[in-house]
Amino acid sequence: MIRRGAGGGIFLLTGAGVSAESGLGTFRDKSGLWTRYDLTEVATPEGFARNPQLVHDFYNARRENALGAAPNAAHHALARLEAEWPGDVLIVTQNVDDLHERAGSRNVLHMHGSLTGALCADCGHRWPAPARMSPADPCPECSLAQTRPDIVWFGEYPYHMETIWQALREAEIFVAIGTSGTVFPAAAFVQDAARAGAHTVELNLERSAGAGDFSDGRYGPATEVVPAWVAEMLG
Repeated sequence: MIRRGAGGGIFLLTGAGVSAESGLGTFRDKSGLWTRYDLTEVATPEGFARNPQLVHDFYNARRENALGAAPNAAHHALARLEAEWPGDVLIVTQNVDDLHERAGSRNVLHMHGSLTGALCADCGHRWPAPARMSPADPCPECSLAQTRPDIVWFGEYPYHMETIWQALREAEIFVAIGTSGTVFPAAAFVQDAARAGAHTVELNLERSAGAGDFSDGRYGPATEVVPAWVAEMLG
């Protein structure tokens, strides 16, 4: 939990824009992933039921891309902030890559799951995902071939929400980084944090549709604006 105290607690919400400069595609811009794939086929429980091989192929490719990517200056700056800030720092990420962890961040919650995880659609068991997954993969717990990526799909409830809402209400600083701010429940985070008295900051390539909800905004590539903001925060 973020606690109030020396330095104050910082809640960081990160989206696809923080990993874009590592070569991982964003979703909602003009050339984003959702313009090239039918999300109802690759990112819903119904799509998985219709064609599990297609869904596994999609996430196998994304997993390969993520494993081949390296953390960029924004990821490293946030890891530095966690290490040096006198209060607590929590990263809540909408991303399913593990670049925050590979940069050195330790206090990370993946609200949309992770490409590094596998989930049994039948018994709910979780385990580390292999590089490539298949509809024929058995669950190591129940042995049924119901293996799916441990990803939160459209129509499913994000992970860790009880912890997230509590942390939002305890944070003294809320920062949204590289996210469009259009998908709920994350779209409501800035308003919730502001109601609790947090100073709110948007760090993004450009102003989002909800930029007016923030107290402050810095705009440009994540590898530039995030390290500059962290350096400012750390003095």
